[in-house]
Amino acid sequence: HGPHLPLGTDGLLSCSVAADAAAMVGGLVAPTLSYGYKSQPKCGGGQHFCGTTSVDAATLIGQIRDAVREFARHGVDKLVVVNGHYENQWFLIEGIDLGLRDLVPGAKLEVMRLEYWDFMTPQTLGDVFPDGFPGFALEHAAVLETSMLLHYHPALVRMHLLPDDGPADFPPYDMYPPRTDWVPASGVLSSAKGSDAAKGQLLADEVALEFDWTFDLSFGVLQDGPSAASQFYVDGTLGDELKLERLSAVLDGGADHQLQAKGIA
Repeated sequence: HGPHLPLGTDGLLSCSVAADAAAMVGGLVAPTLSYGYKSQPKCGGGQHFCGTTSVDAATLIGQIRDAVREFARHGVDKLVVVNGHYENQWFLIEGIDLGLRDLVPGAKLEVMRLEYWDFMTPQTLGDVFPDGFPGFALEHAAVLETSMLLHYHPALVRMHLLPDDGPADFPPYDMYPPRTDWVPASGVLSSAKGSDAAKGQLLADEVALEFDWTFDLSFGVLQDGPSAASQFYVDGTLGDELKLERLSAVLDGGADHQLQAKGIA
């Protein structure tokens, strides 16, 4: 993750956003699976950077498969897999699928898989990137991750080494062995200049809020009847227009009496 961020950035951020959301919904955060699939040049810089320690696809699939099965064995019925490493996605899907196949008939476990950055809205990304958002793939070790780590773990960020590379310009194909000269020398795929803890908090708060609503809606918290109430958090750091948009989306899924608005500004 460049010269300025720690090797464990992906695991640290996914664990931190999971902990924020768990505090809202009363969930538990399991230990992080810290080793992911091989870094790719177009989204992670590549395997050629010192310290990049990765696992094969079969290893990652097996880890997720075993974890899903074990959580089910302990009686977990709602499991969220929070991915913090771009390259993991399809192998997490395979591990979840195989883990669910292993369960006994009638098992109640439901699994949600997500990438936390997908919960950042265009409005917030516009605030963080007033000159234009380069895209999530090119944001490797750049403003998003640097700002969020400044919010969660500021002592781990070496701001004096902040790179100003990119954005990288990749062709529409891959080469094997990878062409390391396609990647900026720092491994950072777009400039990290402009990163700060305030932007990190804005992003982190929005992700946690979106997680909260998503868990409630997707896991069936909103049920018929006046006794079924879910707390939805309206964070004061979000714009009024965004608050109304998100609250309208929730109201579309349930009656007014099913909702409580709780300010946490």
